Amino acid sequence: MPTYVAFLRAINLGPTRKFPKDAIRAATEAAGGRDVETYINTGNVRLTHSARSVAKVQAALEKAYAAEAGFEVPTIVFTTGDLAALTARAEELHTEHDPSGQHYVTLYSTAPTAATAEAVHALEHAGETIVVEECAAYVLLDGNIHTSKVLASKQFKALGAGTARTVKVLRTVTEKWC
Repeated sequence: MPTYVAFLRAINLGPTRKFPKDAIRAATEAAGGRDVETYINTGNVRLTHSARSVAKVQAALEKAYAAEAGFEVPTIVFTTGDLAALTARAEELHTEHDPSGQHYVTLYSTAPTAATAEAVHALEHAGETIVVEECAAYVLLDGNIHTSKVLASKQFKALGAGTARTVKVLRTVTEKWC
């Protein structure tokens, strides 16, 4: 069975969107996931699944998560090979740009359009670099996410609904699961 890594969006943020790891594990198994593992309580899940399609795994997980949590849980799924490639690119960019602040990767279930990616690339803010490739926006900041002008821009928001992880989290899950 293929191995996948799922990233859940907007959970455990405040009192109304609680979705503990044990509930995530149970819902993942209810969706047909096997060999389920989680990493930290922000919605990082490794699973094997009989489906041979990322889209089918994503749909099954989102349905099971909504049933278990009582609210919609947007989920972004990658094969372990795709995640390893995405993390390698994040590491490459991290080395090239050597941010003194933070490095995030926003993950998307479908690639943003070329036009929206181009609009983000055209933004210029000192100490902020964003590279959009395929299903990821690599965000390298000399400051932090709370002061980022690029992340607050309408151009970045136009990329779509994604879920962000630090490069450290991606590195860790890739080392553990890929």
